[in-house]
Amino acid sequence: MQEINLKPLEIKDVGTVKEIKGGVIKIGGLASCVNGQLIELAPDLMGMVIGFTKRDVLVLVLGDENKVNIGDTVYGEEGVFEIPVGSNFIGRVVNTFGQPLDGKGKIEGVDSYPIFRNAPGVLDRTPIVEPLLTGTKIIDTCIPIGKGQRELIVGDRVTGKTTLVIDAIINQKNKNVICIYCWVGGSQSAFLKIMEQLRLSGAMDWTIVVAASASTSPAEQYLVPYAACALGEYFMDHGRDVFCAFDNLSRHAWIYREISLLLERSPGREAYPGDIFYIHSQLMERAGKLNEEKGSGSMTFLPIVETQEGDITGLVQSNLVSITDGQIYLGSSLFNEGFRPAIDLGLSVSRIGSKVQCEAIKKVSRSLKREFAQYKELAALTTIRTKLSAEIELRLKRGQALKDFLIQDKSKPLCVEEMIVLFYAFSKELPEILEDAQRENFKHNIYAYLLKNHPELIEELTIQKFLTGGVERGLDKAFEEFFAENPQQQIDSKE
Repeated sequence: MQEINLKPLEIKDVGTVKEIKGGVIKIGGLASCVNGQLIELAPDLMGMVIGFTKRDVLVLVLGDENKVNIGDTVYGEEGVFEIPVGSNFIGRVVNTFGQPLDGKGKIEGVDSYPIFRNAPGVLDRTPIVEPLLTGTKIIDTCIPIGKGQRELIVGDRVTGKTTLVIDAIINQKNKNVICIYCWVGGSQSAFLKIMEQLRLSGAMDWTIVVAASASTSPAEQYLVPYAACALGEYFMDHGRDVFCAFDNLSRHAWIYREISLLLERSPGREAYPGDIFYIHSQLMERAGKLNEEKGSGSMTFLPIVETQEGDITGLVQSNLVSITDGQIYLGSSLFNEGFRPAIDLGLSVSRIGSKVQCEAIKKVSRSLKREFAQYKELAALTTIRTKLSAEIELRLKRGQALKDFLIQDKSKPLCVEEMIVLFYAFSKELPEILEDAQRENFKHNIYAYLLKNHPELIEELTIQKFLTGGVERGLDKAFEEFFAENPQQQIDSKE
């Protein structure tokens, strides 16, 4: 008697394509599907359930919608949309689905994570006390960011928002931090310039790039921030520190508005759907610092959002300000006058505050924000006056010295020890008694001089992160030696 090999019976939910428009498909049937479930649209094409009407299921096409025709039969799959994750992704450029875009071959994931996950609960978290150093002086001194924080970067076009996050990524060298750069809906040419900058700086050794440019499908652009977050959660769950930048969430909101209109959802303020707050809050809440039982990992977010003519009161901008733990505001006027990074300290704040700063940075930067705000106000009031008192002139000179010290070239992040040295010199009223050229020379060369001639001072700062009396006396003596060896820098008096 011949044996008959019976295949296991496979039961699938079945539906029929009724309508196709702009990457959204309306399907009849699929009676048992749930939101977020995967749907097999073609042998090599999947979709994801994104909504329902009274009679139909609305599915977002994860790929080329031209492969689907009206009347096609589709099948419900088990599970939700997941992407491969793992350490093999470090140094690679991938799309929303975890597939490589850099031509270096397939990436083998060690696990799969759903792109939509619940944020860690309150009891799974611990207070944020460790700094995430960006290498940007004005941020690390005046607007400190901690590991696990969500700090919004907001400003008009071409004000240096992307430069801030790229410099922060470059600064994570040898800091055991995994960086994830998420490119949402931008042009391919701009993306290639950013990739070249990351490669030239060597930052790809600790960075994953997840990209969905403007030429990709709406589904990819909508889902790419969640995919980047899922990649970061793998490392956070394994006790690592992760830094994730989203560039930018304005374009993400635009693409979701487009999808929502195709889904025939009622538009609200600025034509955005009613759940625009939710889609960003469910993303931002996934950042945090886990407790010891969960592995002590952390994930820090620096989302970017764009403003129009400096208007921070737009729906998406104000939503994100209310969701995050502070914002860094970049102003066009500051950028145009040459103050770069063009961070407006009056509108920028970190709700984590100085508790993540080391004692040395805390000591030398305690009054910087207040002094700079007073200088800007005083400079604005004195623009129409020709004769000023000696006291006002002295305060303006000190404010100008602080402004010069806060200016920083792009792609040149500073270590925390150099910041301590520079702003310790400022606290000693040294920069304000120098001419402009002297001040620039001191700012750029004093740290290299200390490394060469007084490495013990830098070593003590690195270990202690505290300005002891011995270190302060050593720095004072080193400053005198620096000017003695540079006659053009010699200071005879404080006048």
